[in-house]
Amino acid sequence: MSTQQGAVAPTVADAPPDNWVDRSAPAAIRPYLHLARLDRPIGSWLLLLPCWWSTALAAIAADAPYPDPTLLILFAIGAVAMRGAGCTWNDILDRKIDQAVARTRARPIASGAVSVPAALAFLVFQALIGLGVLLCLPRFAIVTGIASLGVVAVYPLMKRITSVPQLTLGIAFSWGALMGWASVFDTISDPALLLFAGAVVWVFAYDTIYAHQDREDDAIVGVRSTALLFGANTGLAVALCYTLVVVLFAGALLLVPAGLFSLLGLIGFAAHLRWQVSRLDIDDSARCLALFRSNRDAGLILFAGLSLDTLVPSALRLIFP
Repeated sequence: MSTQQGAVAPTVADAPPDNWVDRSAPAAIRPYLHLARLDRPIGSWLLLLPCWWSTALAAIAADAPYPDPTLLILFAIGAVAMRGAGCTWNDILDRKIDQAVARTRARPIASGAVSVPAALAFLVFQALIGLGVLLCLPRFAIVTGIASLGVVAVYPLMKRITSVPQLTLGIAFSWGALMGWASVFDTISDPALLLFAGAVVWVFAYDTIYAHQDREDDAIVGVRSTALLFGANTGLAVALCYTLVVVLFAGALLLVPAGLFSLLGLIGFAAHLRWQVSRLDIDDSARCLALFRSNRDAGLILFAGLSLDTLVPSALRLIFP
């Protein structure tokens, strides 16, 4: 894999300042790390969290002493690899659009730092890592994971044909809400389906916030998004979506049934979403980006509650046998 002759790998606009890729990575591989978004790990977190929620929820349902650590590690590796592969595929298909949008014109393919053939080779490399992770899971989970590939493949095209491409992204990014449960039980039950549905709406809402960074450029180049669809009504739309997320997640917890710590985790998660809505200003790109990124913290609050619902009872059983 090689970069195009004489091309450089500029810092991408929405990368965190002083990120480790721009600060420390060797110059030769820096464009590929940018291509995989390793300078912006938030996407990997947001892909990973539904996997971890599902694993922890399944542990509660199975009365396990803790969420399976092997699954948690495998999902973490897979999330980084598949998020990178998805971003690489997206940038290959969107290279002309990216050149016309201020926030994305510095992406490696759009800027000329990485050629399309090199990007395709890098895509295969990342996909093979993801495949290796998938093959470590039970057979039913392998089939479930493979079923997501079609959604991942078509997502970059959705912004050209629908005003709600965030819905397709939500399905792709929420697939992990099925994977943890499938890995534990070799099936997909109603709690996992409710968790998946809630995660889809969560992604739909937070990516609508994210899309407001590009709405002027998107309108010029003819790209569609929920930011353009909702416009000034975005705050109301996001608030309604976040409310539905909490209702769906509450349904999943009730069906398991989960305990006090899961409920507290959901309350903390809901409070964080409410805070996001109160802070939303669609005309402030920096704030939209910060609120989008803050969903990692919201998701970790929920994961902590789910995990404590297994860890605390198992600890108490050890103390009071």
